Amino acid sequence: MRIPEESAWAPLTARVFRALWVAQLVSNTGTWMQTVGAQWLLVGHSASLVTLVQTASSLPVVLLALPSGVLADRYDRRKMLLAAQFSMLTVATVLTVLAFQDALTPTALLVLTFLLGCGTALMGPAWQAIQPDLVEREQLGQAAALGAVNMNLARAVGPALGGVVVAAAGAGWVFAFNALSYLGIAAVLMLWRRPTTSRTTAHSEGLLAAVQAGRRYVWHAPGVRRVLLRTALFIPGGAALWSLLPLVASRSLRLGSGGYGLLLGVVGAGAVGGAVALPAIRRRLGANGTLAAGAVVFAGTLVVLATVRQPWLAAAALLPAGLAWIGVLSTLNAALQQRLPSWVRGRGLAVYLVVFQGGQALTAPVWGALSDGLGLGVALLIGAALLLAGALSVRRWPLYAADGVDPSPSDHWPVPHLRFEPGPAEGPVLVSVTYRIAPENWAAFTARMEHVARSRRRTGALTWGLFQDGADPGRFVETYMVASWAEHLAQHHSRLTANDRRYEEQARELLVDGTVPEVTHAFDATTGPVVATEPGNDGIRREGKASR
Repeated sequence: MRIPEESAWAPLTARVFRALWVAQLVSNTGTWMQTVGAQWLLVGHSASLVTLVQTASSLPVVLLALPSGVLADRYDRRKMLLAAQFSMLTVATVLTVLAFQDALTPTALLVLTFLLGCGTALMGPAWQAIQPDLVEREQLGQAAALGAVNMNLARAVGPALGGVVVAAAGAGWVFAFNALSYLGIAAVLMLWRRPTTSRTTAHSEGLLAAVQAGRRYVWHAPGVRRVLLRTALFIPGGAALWSLLPLVASRSLRLGSGGYGLLLGVVGAGAVGGAVALPAIRRRLGANGTLAAGAVVFAGTLVVLATVRQPWLAAAALLPAGLAWIGVLSTLNAALQQRLPSWVRGRGLAVYLVVFQGGQALTAPVWGALSDGLGLGVALLIGAALLLAGALSVRRWPLYAADGVDPSPSDHWPVPHLRFEPGPAEGPVLVSVTYRIAPENWAAFTARMEHVARSRRRTGALTWGLFQDGADPGRFVETYMVASWAEHLAQHHSRLTANDRRYEEQARELLVDGTVPEVTHAFDATTGPVVATEPGNDGIRREGKASR
């Protein structure tokens, strides 16, 4: 049976995506089984200690996501993913051995959970960044939703299965299953031959320069920043559910590990079922309406958990929470994937993971402390209040419309013609562009150049300015400085997108008829002037300080 291209399941027709999706489902199931085992081993201790499991698994993403994003943009993402899988397999094996030997102390459990989180941090940006290598760009939204379905399907099965296994045989067996689950993804990756045309060309960047380039891009991309803001406004309140649900199960509902697993399973089942309804919900509410509705539903779930003592009522409230969770996260993820160009995709997604996982890691101990100090019910109600405030803020800070956004590369700048050949590290480079604009278009031109300014800064400019000649007001000079010649060549050949080209064309529509912009490239003369190589020779070179 042929699946329509607009179907939510269309990406599964891609062979490698389908194989990785199935392998990821097994791995995610193992992760949720382990989460149940780890949290239940600590449930007899303080609330703060239980919530530290969430912190230990999420904090590595905060610490390592940006370097991991740089690596994902610079090196072979397939090899990175393989390294992450085998690293996590090793750590999970140690955890399993200690559990079977009854030598797993709370400290050792948290340390090993942290190390597994390091593997997740290494894997996260690369995993997200390979999605365009697996499916067509038009299917990225569906692929993001299927990723959320995968996680929540595992949440529906893993916790319930983990709870039963912990109750029947002990936590060691769930740790063992999790260790074996990494082998599936590793096998698919070893068989996959990634297209060579997808490889990054950013090998010449240093680590710090690459991190700065990613930070600069995100800061000057309003659409990306708005996605991050919406994530930051949802996650702290949403994290209250995942941090405090083990305590709700054990203290409020008097359930064992199996009951706790079933509660998590209900959330996952709600998310999987909601995936079917989500396209219709988005068509009716739009992206921003989906974000607001999801936050309200999640807040209602926390209110129910704070006030009821009947397991069946708690389970009924958790079912729509799964739908809300997948609705919010898949909407945010798809919005980000649609905006990021390939050259900075790993770093952009790394920043998203820092906000997403960092929000959970940093607020988890806060929820534990609030539960210990004010009571479990009060902590849950505070989480609900944060979510409601976030829902109200959607009107003030909505996601920007993605219509017309095209991050595909555009190599439209002409090759610079210079009298000498700069080295890659030569810099800084001052680029000047002169425009002739008629008086009636001055205001419109400066307004349109605001988009050009953000484009220049996103792609490498350290400074930017637009100046009007005092003696000749129709002459406008745009200047921007790039750190090195290699950075400027990256602007020329790999960083500009179709959106950047459109912004430039819109500004140049206002040029005086028959004129074209004049572009010059100037280099720092204090590092050595340009001199003739031989008397009477037209060849030109730059004499550096070392040669004086």
